Amino acid sequence: MQSAPSAPLLRIGTRGSPLALAQAHETRARIASFYSVDPDEIEIEVIRTSGDRIQDRPLSEAGGKGLFTKEIEEALIAGRIDLAVHSSKDMPTALPEGLELSAFLPREDVRDAFLSPVATTLRELPQGAVLGTSSLRRRAMALSLRPDLKPVEFRGNVETRLKKLADGVAHATLLALAGLKRLGLEAHATSIIEPDDFLPACGQGAVAIETRIGDERTSGLVARINHEPTQIALSAERAFLTRLDGSCRTPIGGLATIEGGVVTFRGMVLSPDGRQSESVRLEGSVADAARLGFDAAGELISRGGTAFFRADA
Repeated sequence: MQSAPSAPLLRIGTRGSPLALAQAHETRARIASFYSVDPDEIEIEVIRTSGDRIQDRPLSEAGGKGLFTKEIEEALIAGRIDLAVHSSKDMPTALPEGLELSAFLPREDVRDAFLSPVATTLRELPQGAVLGTSSLRRRAMALSLRPDLKPVEFRGNVETRLKKLADGVAHATLLALAGLKRLGLEAHATSIIEPDDFLPACGQGAVAIETRIGDERTSGLVARINHEPTQIALSAERAFLTRLDGSCRTPIGGLATIEGGVVTFRGMVLSPDGRQSESVRLEGSVADAARLGFDAAGELISRGGTAFFRADA
């Protein structure tokens, strides 16, 4: 009589895009390596989210970036999976009751990549060129440098966007360099934009692991692969977003870096057309990282008023 298959050590929930799967497989490999187990003992369950299904309109019109996490979090709450792996920049600032972010993988490159068959840099694009992007942040920052550009909506996974660019839907696009690197597609980048010119999205390049509060077994397992510097940086960036009530309707950039026990946080808010912006830079100790992000947001609110943060702005 054949014995029943043993239960998996862990069940990981993830979106089904190539990038999401690459992040889930990296998480599985790190856990398996640390605990010296066969990776096949850790299951990966693909969960289709609302954000994956909605392709005909901007996410800001459909409910925001939480659309990329909703169904995965429902499966986590129901106990169908033990942990969820997300791109940190897709995570809403408020998590569902009973869930927490337990660990972060080492952060990849935070920079944005410029991709174009007709120009080497954003500034070199022809007058009135079409820029494909689904990010309000990238759109606003690009328009602040080149008000003549004509942005068009560019939804889909990385490969879909690369095909749209090759098909001539736009003259250029902007993508997270981290995603290109994780997929082995960094050669497609025409040039790399430094954070001084283009502040990344809060959480860009970081992978977050979400678990149930009270599930000490899973939290304990993933805690051993947590990358503390990334966790500290993200505590500042998420505190910044939380106070600003950042959403898909507000162009916001934020980045925390750590050097010699000092956290440097830079934040920015822009009007959607890129014509107005406010930025802030604060430094503090590692222990005060979250407060630093919170205080930076307060400074922008005091300088920019509420105009930047209206839902219809």
